[in-house]
Amino acid sequence: MPTATPEPAPRRRRAPVRDPEGPRRVTLLELFFDLVYVVALALISKGMVDGLDWYRAAQSLIMLAAVWWTWSITTLVTDLYDPERPEIKLLIVHVMFGVLLMTTAIPEAFGDSGLVFAGTYVAIHLGRGLFLIPTVRHAPETRRRALRIFTWFAVSAVPWIIGGYVEDHWRAVCWAVALAIDYGGFRLAYPVPGLGVVPMAQRSVTSEHLAERYQQFFIIALGDAVLTIGLMFSPAHAGWKNSGSFAIAFATTLLLWRIYVHKSGELLPVAIERSRSPSKFLYTAPYTHLVMIAGVVTTATGFDLVLHPQDGSVPPAWVAVILGGPALFLAGRAAFEYEVFSRVSNSRPGGLLALLAIAPIVIFLPPVFTSLGAMLVLAGVAVTDVRRSWGRPPEAPAPAH
Repeated sequence: MPTATPEPAPRRRRAPVRDPEGPRRVTLLELFFDLVYVVALALISKGMVDGLDWYRAAQSLIMLAAVWWTWSITTLVTDLYDPERPEIKLLIVHVMFGVLLMTTAIPEAFGDSGLVFAGTYVAIHLGRGLFLIPTVRHAPETRRRALRIFTWFAVSAVPWIIGGYVEDHWRAVCWAVALAIDYGGFRLAYPVPGLGVVPMAQRSVTSEHLAERYQQFFIIALGDAVLTIGLMFSPAHAGWKNSGSFAIAFATTLLLWRIYVHKSGELLPVAIERSRSPSKFLYTAPYTHLVMIAGVVTTATGFDLVLHPQDGSVPPAWVAVILGGPALFLAGRAAFEYEVFSRVSNSRPGGLLALLAIAPIVIFLPPVFTSLGAMLVLAGVAVTDVRRSWGRPPEAPAPAH
């Protein structure tokens, strides 16, 4: 009798990690995912205007840091895993739904919706881990990475949930501690006893994809500024101050874009590719871009203030917002430039000093002049950048790592 041919063993399904030789462009689903952040940033910048003081500004920064971290970690997931795989697409959609629910709680995050905001944030990060751990069970190192990250988010979940129950300043303290755990864990590569740290230096970074994602989110932040300008300006009340504020706000937004993309923004993917350890950009890019985006969101809040018909001098809190937004942006932009070129142009600290110098003067002037001063400082930075590179061969990126 003929010997029966044994059936081949079932082929083990490959873990959904990104193929280094596969497509590197951003998928349409990732762009769709970004849409919820347009609403989130708009609500944060708008909410800062109501009862503006230092505590309100701190609340807005906490919410921005939380929203940014959901985007940043999801972006790193799509850089590590294949976003074209059905399971990763499903994960992105679930995170998008969670962020949208979290966004609806932003106006009352420090009021009655605190538990919704915190609970959704925790559910997004823990749910991602609970989804990925069994999905990558056939890739031991990838599974250990997911376990380490899940452990850190489980620890930070405690102050997040406690903060949802307490009120006033205690909520801000609890959530600040939780964010310190989330951001610090990432910077330390998520060390866990018995599991070690996430060996990010041992994995490849998809430079084109990662750089494009950061560039796209910065454009989303600028979109918040444009949205504020369009919603707040009314031709029916277009006196010279209001019309001037409208033009100044648009020019300021254009300058923020120009300063970001000039050299460093354009050359980020090249800098990542030329780096001796490309994965080290993962340790710095989320933080530098958070500072720049915080600057843009704060600047949008300043637009909201100056586009209201106002007379008389500027309250100190207004000065802090109108000048502080560009100052935050320049500080983050200086750190970003160091990432790409291992140096900082003199125009960055020079712009910060100029903003500080005009603050005591503009406090006695109408808001439009404060906004004009901030715009002129940014224009000076942009012109200096152009003059420095005019007629010279393109500067090659020289990352420090």
